[in-house]
Amino acid sequence: MPIDPLDLDPDPLRQLGSWVDDAARAGAPLPDAFALATADADGAPSVRFVLLHGLDFEGLRYYTNRSSRKGRDVAVNPWASAAFWWPAVDRQARVAGPVRILPGEASRAYWDTRPRGSQLSAAVSQQGQEIASREELEERVAELARQHPEAVPIPDRWGGYLLIPHLVEFWESRPDRLHDRVEYRRGGDGSWHQRRLQP
Repeated sequence: MPIDPLDLDPDPLRQLGSWVDDAARAGAPLPDAFALATADADGAPSVRFVLLHGLDFEGLRYYTNRSSRKGRDVAVNPWASAAFWWPAVDRQARVAGPVRILPGEASRAYWDTRPRGSQLSAAVSQQGQEIASREELEERVAELARQHPEAVPIPDRWGGYLLIPHLVEFWESRPDRLHDRVEYRRGGDGSWHQRRLQP
């Protein structure tokens, strides 16, 4: 069935959550994964996949190493764009807007839910920096595990971000490439304005 804008939720973030759920029910692998695009101070872009770890009326939450390329980009150019793609349901969604750092307590609360192995990996990794061998990386993990046999402390360089949508677009494949596209833009008063776009 073609997308009818009148059938979509007036709140694009609730609609996005609904599409993530639809993709999960359809068996899409990692339905909460999205491509996150950032740019440095010179405007040079960079993109990679991250996982969605929270979606509500405020925006999209994700967590990462703040000294990584994406963390450094957002520190000097606090805007980003996200793209979800779900081939299982022939849909994609796009989100764009400013990014802000989540408070420390939010990052710690999520850190405490992570598996120990994920905590150890995040704590030892200087994300994106060169290392001589995999063995060296594994030795660092083993050493940190010995130092902290129980709780692994959250590193200062690791934490959460909130992507605050100013634009959300929903796309669904249609025959003959006459695809459906519906865009929401946030107005100055915070309300959402919806329009259909040509494919």
